[in-house]
Amino acid sequence: MKKGVLLSGGVDSICLTYHLKPDIAYTVDYGQNSAKKEIEVSKRVCSILNIEHKIISVNCKNLGSGILVNKDSLKDSPSSEWWPYRNQLLVTLSLMQAIKDNVNKLFLASVKSDSFHKDGTKKFYSLINELVRFQEGQISIECITLDYFSHELATKFNVPNELLLLAHSCHISNMACGTCSGCQKQIKVRQELGLE
Repeated sequence: MKKGVLLSGGVDSICLTYHLKPDIAYTVDYGQNSAKKEIEVSKRVCSILNIEHKIISVNCKNLGSGILVNKDSLKDSPSSEWWPYRNQLLVTLSLMQAIKDNVNKLFLASVKSDSFHKDGTKKFYSLINELVRFQEGQISIECITLDYFSHELATKFNVPNELLLLAHSCHISNMACGTCSGCQKQIKVRQELGLE
């Protein structure tokens, strides 16, 4: 059974990667502002954990919305960082590589606080898994982190502080802005874990 994980370099995906120790991790540059830093952090995490790392680059910036691409949010946006069909896009792009790598299970990290996005819910992951399993390759999509908040994941999986402190969650830049929702979440998680 070959396992792959989608690794963005944020707290949640770092926790999942540490816990699973998958055979391979994918980081997707889809045109988001912070792609360079996400790749840098993900490479470092994979180097520390001795996990194969692949970067998937497909520039979809012109399809994006909100602060992830420095654009106004669409009228349907539930939040400023919302990018339409983003998790579906990330799953699809990762699967295109995963099937070549003979991956059987692809894991993603979404947590309780992501549930206000439809693609951060149990229903979404159930539906996307059903769709993917219907297609060639028979790869399963799994999200085992949905019942936890980020700080709970870090504690449950006993993730070393050195990995948690590498995390980059800024939506606006390759340098943490400290004010966007991604940065605010990371600050909160660090405080909850006693890292700040």
